Amino acid sequence: MTDLSDAHTAVTPLRGRKAIITGGTTGIGRAIAVLLASEGVEVFVCGRSPDHLADALQRIEEVGKGDGVSLDLADPDQLESFFAQARAYLGDPDIVIINAAVPAGALTSMTMEEIRYAVAVDFTAYILSASAAQRMLVDKGDIVLIGSMSAHVLGPGSTVYAGMKAGIAGFAEALRRELGPQDIKVGLIEPGKTGADFQYPDIPAEKQREMIGKETMLRAEDIAVAVHYLLTQPRRAVVQQITIAPREQESE
Repeated sequence: MTDLSDAHTAVTPLRGRKAIITGGTTGIGRAIAVLLASEGVEVFVCGRSPDHLADALQRIEEVGKGDGVSLDLADPDQLESFFAQARAYLGDPDIVIINAAVPAGALTSMTMEEIRYAVAVDFTAYILSASAAQRMLVDKGDIVLIGSMSAHVLGPGSTVYAGMKAGIAGFAEALRRELGPQDIKVGLIEPGKTGADFQYPDIPAEKQREMIGKETMLRAEDIAVAVHYLLTQPRRAVVQQITIAPREQESE
């Protein structure tokens, strides 16, 4: 047999692993959950809508195994409950995907309450989820944070969102260094504009399909494939950051 040891790096199999996914009922999170489940990963997801949860679990169970709950991660008590329920279901999870987020726009267009809620979900819950993940993974596993290209494309209409995502980018890099000695890998994926209900009402479903056809918008499945790549690298290799943009990226 031909020796191909220098033709490819070792690929880490996913079958038998166990993943917690925040915001795993719609959009990017749902796509990640379905892909991982199809690869033999048992998943536990959360989302705010019971209807979206039921829809996601139906699809997950068609291709693999999983469960989840409906709750709001803006509430720290509900966040702690989610991770406790995830551990009770999975036993010893070794993957945590931190993805749940809500839209946020310009500082001048948002109320104080809207700003507080967006920060609670898009920033505070990310850090609290990473803390819960670190305590749960102990000395093994992967944490993947889903950020956004908005951290680098700084437009006047995305002040609050861009600020939070830039903060997540810095947090992810520092966390990678902090947890590396514990054999916990930390990676960040920053998608460009991606089709999902996250884009409603600014970009309705029909317009999203049109943009995906023109390749000015990504599909959620494109991001899921990037997560798959990150998780299948050998333990020695940390994919610190992946930025994914539509081929025909429109100016912001």
